[in-house]
Amino acid sequence: MNFKKTFSIPVLCAALLLGGVVSAAPQSAQAQGASRGLPDFTDLVEQVGPSVVNIRTLEKAAVRDAQGSGSPDEEMQELFRRFFGVPIPAPNAPNNPRQQRPNRPAPQQSEEDQPRGVGSGFIVSTDGFIMTNAHVVEGADKVVVTLPDKREFKARIVGSDKRSDVAVVKIEATGLPAVKIGDVSRLRVGEWVMAIGSPFGLENSVTAGIVSAKQRDTGEYLPFIQTDVAINPGNSGGPLINMRGEVVGINSQIYSRSGGFMGISFSIPIDEAIRVSDQLRASGRVQRGRLGVQIDQVSKEVAESVGLSKAQGAFVRGVESGSPAEKAGVEPGDIILSFDGKTIDKSSDLPRMVGNTKPGSRSVVQVWRRGATKDLKITVGEVEQEKVAKAEEPEPEKTSSAVSFKSLGLSVTNLSQAQMKELRLRGGVRVESATDAAARVGIQEGDVILAIANQETPNVKAMQDIVAKLDLSKPLNLLVRRGEWAQYVVIRPAR
Repeated sequence: MNFKKTFSIPVLCAALLLGGVVSAAPQSAQAQGASRGLPDFTDLVEQVGPSVVNIRTLEKAAVRDAQGSGSPDEEMQELFRRFFGVPIPAPNAPNNPRQQRPNRPAPQQSEEDQPRGVGSGFIVSTDGFIMTNAHVVEGADKVVVTLPDKREFKARIVGSDKRSDVAVVKIEATGLPAVKIGDVSRLRVGEWVMAIGSPFGLENSVTAGIVSAKQRDTGEYLPFIQTDVAINPGNSGGPLINMRGEVVGINSQIYSRSGGFMGISFSIPIDEAIRVSDQLRASGRVQRGRLGVQIDQVSKEVAESVGLSKAQGAFVRGVESGSPAEKAGVEPGDIILSFDGKTIDKSSDLPRMVGNTKPGSRSVVQVWRRGATKDLKITVGEVEQEKVAKAEEPEPEKTSSAVSFKSLGLSVTNLSQAQMKELRLRGGVRVESATDAAARVGIQEGDVILAIANQETPNVKAMQDIVAKLDLSKPLNLLVRRGEWAQYVVIRPAR
């Protein structure tokens, strides 16, 4: 930073006559204060550096093409694919500025181990357990760990979890220097942090920056730590370290439009990573709880219309048949406010809370339904593999005797017994046509209206009674079911 000199000649002379101390002292003290405020990472590097390892992955390759086996260009393509989701041009591809050598001989076919990627990791126990990213070891036939003292070990993959991007590998060694685990709850935005890893294969590289944000929603189960620490391909799996020399995160992702570091990096909070690694070490897999609901955010407009003081919770759009949620009585249109006494501020909080709950546990969910709270006891299930998509539901049969609500732009009929059975509903009214106010908010023919103004509409007669008592000069909320999904809409009746 450049500072302008503001002393005039007479003032400067006066200061010199007085020994040059009076005027210079404030500026000198300020400079010393700034100097003391700058962090020194040298002790941290000496403390944590011996615990950070380089991880190389190998794969069996029966045939390699003409661009080379395990070449630096090939490794770079793999690293860019993993970090940025897009390949970089192959070195021999047309229009690539890095043209191939014209007389380069084609390599021999081989079935030997071939390099496939480079990453980082850190020792979490003295007997050789090492934590890294799942994407670092994914698909590897062999994993080789190199310690800072240059010793190399063949590692065994203990377990890997793609959802959290956490993996644990084990080397046969003892007396290793393990890292200290920090308390993520004490981490503050603006705090200095440091990363050690092997960007582009450059072992034991140190970079530093500050915590930019916490609880970033970039993953299904994990709230990431955002920093401006320089992270590049090869840093994956390395530790994020606070100024006390404690690991607070695992460097996992970066945001980039150019393919290079742009000042936005994401790390997995170490408390979440430890929870996953403990399960991987115990059983080689991670068990996660599930409720069986499809959820969405609660908008401010919907919150106001259903009587909530603020936009919070997870809006239940659908409930899976036979799921723990259905058995507990959770219904489409409910807003889940808390799980086991923990408040749900935003919808992404719910899958994390439930996912971290042991399957089989008895829990309590509090829902907002028809303007009041309701506590439901639920037995948490276990996350399963993705199910085969269901066949499309048959077109519901049309019924006669449609009743019109001109102010709402709706024409509705009662649901038949067959339709209620098909949709697993106790009641509701089917939309035969939607115009004007209803059409503007997206209501369509075939939708089922379950409630209006927080009051259930089991049939057309009930809906008529409700609408007759409403103030149609004000917006109204409707709970609408479409197929397996439910949604609140706010409708403004025509006057």
